[in-house]
This record gives sequence, structure tokens and C-alpha cells, in this order.
Amino acid sequence: MPTNSQSDRSLETTSDVAVAESSSLTPEQYRQKMQRRQQVQHDRVAKASKEKGLIIVNTGNGKGKTTAALGMVLRSLGHGYRVAIVQFIKGAWEPAEKAIFSQFGDRLEFHAMGEGFTWETQDRDRDIQNANTAWQKGLAYILNSDFNLVLLDEINVALKLGYLEIGEILAGLEQKPVSSHVILTGRGAPAALIEKADLVTEMTLVKHPFREQGVKAQPGIEY
Repeated sequence: MPTNSQSDRSLETTSDVAVAESSSLTPEQYRQKMQRRQQVQHDRVAKASKEKGLIIVNTGNGKGKTTAALGMVLRSLGHGYRVAIVQFIKGAWEPAEKAIFSQFGDRLEFHAMGEGFTWETQDRDRDIQNANTAWQKGLAYILNSDFNLVLLDEINVALKLGYLEIGEILAGLEQKPVSSHVILTGRGAPAALIEKADLVTEMTLVKHPFREQGVKAQPGIEY
């Protein structure tokens, strides 16, 4: 069975060949090729007739897990839905997103319930208590069908550190309304959560200015 890296290289090679072939086609051949591709895509979309609330996991060591989730938050707000955000690790500082989201009034609930990174609190018992308090807050929103989307930001980190029990989280997700969505972000998502999720994205770290260049966190980029 090919590995992920082998599959990626195979897809890249296939893509390169397709680009080379397309560049050698006449305008009429290219138009016919795109028509066939359009029909294939149309058939795929037509077959995707189900609707369901999704469990979404953004994990991995790369930057962008929360940022991608907040994009979905904005999209949901744009459709007029109610959204709740519960942040598990962050909270010692005021994220800029909170200032923007406050403009949406009661359509968005935002709770930063952590006390910063674990090396800042230096109190495991307090971190566990904060994480469990945040989970109970998040669970209340998950069970409330008025909220179309609930973002549990950095909950994966709390799970990885043993502040929360994965069995309790999975049991809570089982109770969500059928049409609502839940996003769980943070590196180190446990295998059981990945198995349960409908959509999983892993952010891969390639380069980071903090590590390679010593560039500090900057407003508008990190916070």
C-alpha cells in the first residue's frame, strides 16, 4: 500500500502530466476536455444529496488551525446563523478577533476561558479545572440547537495534555443536534477524535519565522 508521501508524489506527477497535456491541446480539444470535466463534477455534486451537521478537526503542527476555523465562523455569521466560540488555552490575552466578533451582538458568543500557555500558569490542577469548566460551557452550546456552529478552540491541546478525557468529549459530541456543526482545533488531536470526525485537516509546518528568523508574534498575524 503506498504511503501518504508516495500518494502525494503520484498526484503531483499526475498533475504535471495533465498540465503538459493541456498546453499541447488545440483550443477546441481543450474546450471538449473541460466540458467532460465539467460533466464529471456536475455528476459528483448531483450525487452528494445528504445534509448533516459535521464534526470538524483542525490539527497538526502548522500554523492556521484557529484561523481556518474562524473563517467558517465568519461564513456562518454571514448566513445569519448563531455561533459560539470557547477558547481552552488562550485567555490570558484579549485576541483581536474578539473585538471584531463583538459587533455581531448576541448572534455570537465568545468565551476565552484559559489562562494562557501551560508554562505560564505552572499549575496543572488549575489548568485541568479551567479546561473542564470550558468544556462544560462548550457542551452547553453544543446541546443548544439555536447555535448552528460551535468552535472549541485548542481543545485538542487540552486533550493531549490529559486535562480532559476523550471519552467524555466523544459522548458529548454524540448528543449534538443532527444539523449543527462543531469544530475542534489544536495540535495533537487524539486518534479516537480523528476517527469520529467527518472532516479532518492537518496543518503541516514547513517554515515558521519565529523558529528560522527569530521573528516575534505580530498583530494581525498571530493575534
